[in-house]
Amino acid sequence: MSARAVFILGPTASGKSSLALDLAAHWPVEIITMDSAQIYRGMDIGTAKPDMQQQAMCPHHLLDIRDPAERYSAAEFAADAARLIDEIAGRGALPVVVGGTFLYMRALLEGLHDMPAADHQLREDIESEAAKHGWPALHRELVERDPQAAALIHPNDAQRIQRALELARGSGANRSALWQAPRQPVWAGRALKLALVPATRDSLREEIAVRFKQMMAQGFLEEVRLLRARNDLDLSLPSMRSVGYRQLWQHLDGELALEDAVNRGIIATRQYAKRQITWLRRERRLVVLPHLPDLRAAAARRAVEAFLAQRAT
Repeated sequence: MSARAVFILGPTASGKSSLALDLAAHWPVEIITMDSAQIYRGMDIGTAKPDMQQQAMCPHHLLDIRDPAERYSAAEFAADAARLIDEIAGRGALPVVVGGTFLYMRALLEGLHDMPAADHQLREDIESEAAKHGWPALHRELVERDPQAAALIHPNDAQRIQRALELARGSGANRSALWQAPRQPVWAGRALKLALVPATRDSLREEIAVRFKQMMAQGFLEEVRLLRARNDLDLSLPSMRSVGYRQLWQHLDGELALEDAVNRGIIATRQYAKRQITWLRRERRLVVLPHLPDLRAAAARRAVEAFLAQRAT
């Protein structure tokens, strides 16, 4: 029988973690975190990482697995998550994958395109150019080199511009052509995808603002100050490009007043949530849960019960 896993999907600040813990009160759940920022040690407050009390409620995996100076790819996540799902299911527990990094989920369930290996020197060169000229300027270069890929990438989407230019400059590969190649899923078990979609755009925007201010009260600025005090971190690293961290770092550099940094952090988080919702709307076979927390939890439990009762085909 193939392993089964529940996925709890939604934008930032939508209540994914609390729903996962509700399921853990009813089944022997082990949570696999699907979050590209919560993987980093020392980045707890700004990533809304589950605290020690929450982590004690059930086993959590893929938290704190990288130093902020290190990188972690979607392919690495897919391999780690596939292994964990099978191990958890083998123990008789229920794997619950929780997060909003949808590229990670795509890598796991659909597979990634066969891209050439990253050229780290070329990556550093591109990052240096971006620091000097800005990512929109490099996006304009991408328009010339690979217009189809550029049309799908926002001019400020640093990570995707960087990788597309690495391909175009390094191997001469056309990313849009590589995207059309067939893919193979890394894990091909049975998945139940529960979706948390905000009731309204305004309600999510307000929740994001409230949570960001709560994180500031909890010591988010001091967390960034400690990271900045290290000699091996800078704003070109994926960890430091996480929403909120970049803006507070810029404040500590003297580039932004604190109020401006907070406001920009809130705006960046809202933009990120908007992109997450766009990804979510493209997903198929979703079970969209009610907006009210009590109704949502009950609906999720019913969906999981029905999912686990299904016979393997």
